[in-house]
Amino acid sequence: MQPPSRRTLLALGLLALTTLTACTGSHGGDDAAPGNRGPLPNPDEPVILRSVAATDTLLAGYDALLAGPGGAQAAVLQPLRAEVAQHRAALAYGLPAASIPPAPPATPSTTPPTAPSTSPSGTPSGTPVGTPAALAALERQTAQTRLADLAAARPPLARLLASVAASDVLHAVALGDTTPLVAPPPAATPTEAPTAPPSDQPTGSPSAGPSADPAATAAVTALQGALGAEHAAVYGYGVVGARLPEDQQRTDARTAYAAHEARRDAWQRLIGSLGATPAAAAAGYQLPFAVTDAAGATKLAAHLETRLTTVYADLVAAVPGPQRGAAADALRDGALRAHRWGAADPAFPGIPEPLPTPTATTP
Repeated sequence: MQPPSRRTLLALGLLALTTLTACTGSHGGDDAAPGNRGPLPNPDEPVILRSVAATDTLLAGYDALLAGPGGAQAAVLQPLRAEVAQHRAALAYGLPAASIPPAPPATPSTTPPTAPSTSPSGTPSGTPVGTPAALAALERQTAQTRLADLAAARPPLARLLASVAASDVLHAVALGDTTPLVAPPPAATPTEAPTAPPSDQPTGSPSAGPSADPAATAAVTALQGALGAEHAAVYGYGVVGARLPEDQQRTDARTAYAAHEARRDAWQRLIGSLGATPAAAAAGYQLPFAVTDAAGATKLAAHLETRLTTVYADLVAAVPGPQRGAAADALRDGALRAHRWGAADPAFPGIPEPLPTPTATTP
């Protein structure tokens, strides 16, 4: 398996993270003693190793199905497996090779893995993952595992975990599973700060107000950005619903409209509880393109949801650990709605590839 490209790593925000792990620091008593200098430990390593191990189990599940009679559903399974391999490469990038097991080969295995004993999907402990339904349940369980580690990860890794968890859920949907994902409960209420944050995670309590410290101010700024995006989404869905016929699509638009209103209200309450004034909605919003019919309406809905996934991936990295679960939920919901409206499913929802760097032209 080829490592992810530099463009992909830039998009994932991992270069800063891996640069930090490559820095040197001192251990022991004498900071000035050259013999005591060595690589700093990576506080994210336990989280990364757990996520890589869970990803390897997924890869084995795909390989077991692909090795079945006729390569069961190969047209569906192979692209999904390729994305899971991308997830593994992004998660493992920057760790010493000795720290992680070798990646599973991209060749079918005849030994199906077993579902985790703690799977909330109802799959019995030890049951072989030998059907698409069982693999979909394993994808969902893996998403749960990644979300459970959000608070323990530093911001760049938390953003990646939330994105990959959203992709896991999209994979489950592609495999036929529509069971809602229930995120693990947060370790604290949304206005409480983590009691033992990682080294570069915000340490101040946002509940003290936006002026308490720079990290709290940055979190409130990010929450205001999410609120502004929800204001725009509510406006946009008003346009979407007006251009759709009275059918299932309009029902879906009404449901999405109500969901965005609810999330908007939740961000307003949270921002107010942090001592800031929630940003008000604008009188109107400029649409990215003209919407004159049902096709344009569905395109706008997909655009709105895709944009929100980027907003919420960034929010996961900007807020303290206890607030990341809500941001990750919003990222997942946006990815699922974008899928429903016909948008392509990216390998890393909310983390788009960067635009090409413009080059100077000669007059």
